[in-house]
Amino acid sequence: MRDARTDSQEPGVRDDAGVLEARLIDIGREQFAREVWGRTALLTRRAGDFSDLFSAAAVDDLVARRGLRTPFLRVAKDGSTIPDSSFTSSAGVGATIPDQLDDTALWRSFADGATLVLQALHRTWEPVADFSTRLSTELGHPVQANAYVTPPQNRGFDDHYDVHDVFVLQIAGTKRWIIHEPVHPDPLRDQPWTAHRAAVAEAAQGTARIDTVLEPGDALYLPRGWLHAAQAQHEVSIHLTLGIHSWTRHALAEQLAQAALALLADDPEMRTTLPLGFDGPGGELDAVRERLATAVAAADSTALFHRTRRGQGRPAPLGPLAQLAAVEGLRPDSPVRLREALAARMEGSRLTTRVGWLDFPETDRPAVVRLLDGEVHTAEDLGVELVARLLRAGVVVPAER
Repeated sequence: MRDARTDSQEPGVRDDAGVLEARLIDIGREQFAREVWGRTALLTRRAGDFSDLFSAAAVDDLVARRGLRTPFLRVAKDGSTIPDSSFTSSAGVGATIPDQLDDTALWRSFADGATLVLQALHRTWEPVADFSTRLSTELGHPVQANAYVTPPQNRGFDDHYDVHDVFVLQIAGTKRWIIHEPVHPDPLRDQPWTAHRAAVAEAAQGTARIDTVLEPGDALYLPRGWLHAAQAQHEVSIHLTLGIHSWTRHALAEQLAQAALALLADDPEMRTTLPLGFDGPGGELDAVRERLATAVAAADSTALFHRTRRGQGRPAPLGPLAQLAAVEGLRPDSPVRLREALAARMEGSRLTTRVGWLDFPETDRPAVVRLLDGEVHTAEDLGVELVARLLRAGVVVPAER
């Protein structure tokens, strides 16, 4: 485990750094990539002030005023989750859907020692959503965000591991974290800790790799598979967990296999029926293996990879009224920019994005490529008709002058 900052060092935010360096770690990005990423835990003391991302007031607002529904919140106590029906209800006339959060029931559970888990904050709380999008773009891996609100001297979950990397940001209060090395390194999405329950329980009884108390402003990075359990200390603890759903070589192999199978679907020999009375692979397996190896060697899974990656995130929010105003008020000097987090990519004359694809004539291609630099352009610079089309498609948005 690495401790990125000694107590004598003062936190700082470098304007030229991405959110990883500026807010989550105090070592260089290259050092983090080389020595830490996917390899070991990293504790950064006083990484920064995270109150602009989340707070106790945000918890109360989300629970009591936003009309959240499950599964945007879970409740856990004594190592297991509480049934949703114990903290949900309808909200009266005009809002009779029964899976809305019941703030009175949640208060009673919380007062009785339960942890509130606000899930998918990258969809429900704008500061966290913006931060998660920037971090995901920077890391090249999808990011989700949950908040854990734990009463004093309580813990929400027993020792376990996650199947994704995490950054833990301590928002308020303090929490003791006990961390052990993996019993199943680098678990895949379908290899949860419950499949290794006995090994996890045994390892949790051994000497911890890390035993520390996180204070507000501290940040902790854990690769997937690292065992952990956390307990609030003498006051309510709030921490934000940024889950990094890392792409793996296994995932790339799945993409390659899908691309190879698509090629084999066009092979007449592979589509033929097996012999009558077939009772086992026999020699057929050797023939299929040979053709499959040939297809894998010929397959190009790039397009499939980018399509899958686009599907794992969402573009920046788009206000329909603001967008309509931009279309109706479009002038040659109107400033526009590419919508953020669009995962836009030119493939020949086609622009593929998270909101669909558009084909362009060769004359428009240079302007579309310029747009992909993310900078602000005028409609006249790109072409007013082209910009109007992109505005209607939700690909570009009005920009600040």
